[in-house]
Amino acid sequence: MAKILLVEDNETMRNMLARRLARKGYEVLVACDGREGVAVASRENPALILMDLSLPGMDGWTASKQIKAGQTTRHIPIIALTAHAMRGDREKALEAGCDDYEIKPVDFPRLLSRMDSYINSGAVT
Repeated sequence: MAKILLVEDNETMRNMLARRLARKGYEVLVACDGREGVAVASRENPALILMDLSLPGMDGWTASKQIKAGQTTRHIPIIALTAHAMRGDREKALEAGCDDYEIKPVDFPRLLSRMDSYINSGAVT
């Protein structure tokens, strides 16, 4: 199954999503902030990134921009996971380089469907 990078600072959310994804057969890598997320993405080349946007230090918007600017990481689909549900937040995430946007609390079946569509689209190497 595909390697997924979960960038999430909330320990409860991180552990819950990581466990659920692992039970679905994904290899789950975790990062607790944007800087670590960029480093892990560069080193591990995951099939997909789940990116919290409100992170300490380097936020998810900045991390997404850096990942999409990288020669070896620009192809990796990023799904923003965020509690930001105000008008314009989705567009802001997409402008930062995220390919999709999922509001917390996460609808897990819908998230899996979105993940599968990116991973199985052939766009991921």
